[in-house]
Amino acid sequence: MTGQSLQPPAPENGQFEFSLPPPKAAAPSRKSPPLPRKRYLTIGEVSKHFKVAPHVLRYWEKEFPQLGPIKRRGNRRFYEQRDVLLIARINSLLKEQGLTIAGARKVLDSDGAQEDQAQSKALTRQLIGELEELLQAIKA
Repeated sequence: MTGQSLQPPAPENGQFEFSLPPPKAAAPSRKSPPLPRKRYLTIGEVSKHFKVAPHVLRYWEKEFPQLGPIKRRGNRRFYEQRDVLLIARINSLLKEQGLTIAGARKVLDSDGAQEDQAQSKALTRQLIGELEELLQAIKA
């Protein structure tokens, strides 16, 4: 090497420009196999649908108290539709939105609190309506 510099020549304005390569084209998404229309689904059926290993589903059961499949003979797990919907929500929070387990738990807890609050408001409105009807009946 003769005393030449290994740095690229500086542009006229004194600042280097960096460009990123164009983003890679997204791989064609493979759709999950459709869920069977059954009342109860096995852990294998659910794991295939969401492309999640069965041990991950068992781990999620420990981390998310809302998720509770029915356990039958031989400790076999059977998921109801509400469990499958919850798994879809958990999967979305963790994989698509990039939340941690703790973050997903907080979101689900706040969803549950909002749901409880909405139910209590609806119940309160219903009770007020019934009490007003009783008051009208008493006055008549």
